[in-house]
Amino acid sequence: MEKKITVLPGDGIGPEVIAAAVRVLKVIGKRYNHDFQLGYAAIGGAAIDQFHNPLPEKTIEMCKESDAILLGAVGGPKWDNNPAELRPEKGLLTIRKTFDLFANLRPVKAFPSLLNASPLKREVAENVDLMIVRELTGGIYFGEKHRTEEEATDLNIYSRHEIERIVDKAFELAKLRKGRLCSVDKANVLETSRLWRQIVEEKKEQYPDVTVEHNLVDSVAMKLITNPGHYDVVVTDNMFGDILSDESSVITGSLGVLPSASIRSDHFGLYEPVHGSAPEIAGEGTANPAAAILSVAMMLRYSFGMTVEAEEIEKAVNDVFNDGYYTADLVKNNEHFLTTDEWTDKVIAKIDSNFVIDCIMESYI
Repeated sequence: MEKKITVLPGDGIGPEVIAAAVRVLKVIGKRYNHDFQLGYAAIGGAAIDQFHNPLPEKTIEMCKESDAILLGAVGGPKWDNNPAELRPEKGLLTIRKTFDLFANLRPVKAFPSLLNASPLKREVAENVDLMIVRELTGGIYFGEKHRTEEEATDLNIYSRHEIERIVDKAFELAKLRKGRLCSVDKANVLETSRLWRQIVEEKKEQYPDVTVEHNLVDSVAMKLITNPGHYDVVVTDNMFGDILSDESSVITGSLGVLPSASIRSDHFGLYEPVHGSAPEIAGEGTANPAAAILSVAMMLRYSFGMTVEAEEIEKAVNDVFNDGYYTADLVKNNEHFLTTDEWTDKVIAKIDSNFVIDCIMESYI
């Protein structure tokens, strides 16, 4: 199968973790006879420095000609004092809106070998396997804004169409998982949340196999820390999803192991690690590439329908952790850790060995 992918390394450690992810992608392509054609472009601070634009037209055009986008990270203190239109984050918001990437998927799954790195007690974190589905192109982040010296306003607007499509996506995912959906809102005070809750109630009639509960955002924020294993699929709006997904990321012990996908209805998507650009460690070779590598697995699964290949990557990452190999963010007291490249080498070696084992097993069938 042939697929075109636009690669946006971005800022800070973005180029390092994306280089690792691309190495893994190429190995999978070779093993399964896929032709992944890669094109590179600029976004964020790197694009500002080069083109005076956080999302140049050249980058947009390349993405339009692709089947998916792989992104590293954007941002850093270098650009903190720039005007709003020349902030790296503007490039990320614009690419989401330009390509109508309305559904952000963030899986949060505890790795047994990493539970000691979690700030939660082992018995609280060990059964966590949830998916946060965040509406990504509407709401307060994109509403009309106004500011004077005395006051400021941000308009929070959601249309029925915007809510229906993200809720449908969440129901579909819940059907494929454990069949439980938690819809998060603030319906006790917000009209947008009341419409949100009404639409979820209407939609649940179409998904009789999915159990639905409605929770207020403050309640969910508490329960994600005290009993995160309660949740399967969590769906919410842009701002609440931004906050809750970052909160849930600490459950695993490191942002470095969490991937994400931002997709639309035709399966075109942008895939990126949850972590930021971490400019303080850029160039040191200590960044954790796991989230970027797992983002490649999400791309294979959700945009290309390559479930077997995605599972191969996920198994390799889990196996490397289980073998006791970690990057700097997952060790304490200066214990031995692997560099970004060394850890990626271990993942590739696992893919190679698993492939050989599969071939041997098939020969006996």
